[in-house]
Amino acid sequence: MMATHIDQVRERLEQRGTACPLEEVMELCPELTWNQIFLAIDYLSRTGQVRVTMDVGKTYTVQAYRPVAAVATTAA
Repeated sequence: MMATHIDQVRERLEQRGTACPLEEVMELCPELTWNQIFLAIDYLSRTGQVRVTMDVGKTYTVQAYRPVAAVATTAA
């Protein structure tokens, strides 16, 4: 089964592990359009799966939240 664009964006952000500028998400997902990435980040942000922040230079950054179960497993 092929992953949706939302799954692709979330997985790539989780693999990266650190916050990145919104524009760099395009480089992480070259097979997706800007619209697909924007809609995926919007959905993921609204559902609490990623955090979107804006720095003082007005650059948006995106970072995936790690699932709580994964954090508990790696801490053990």
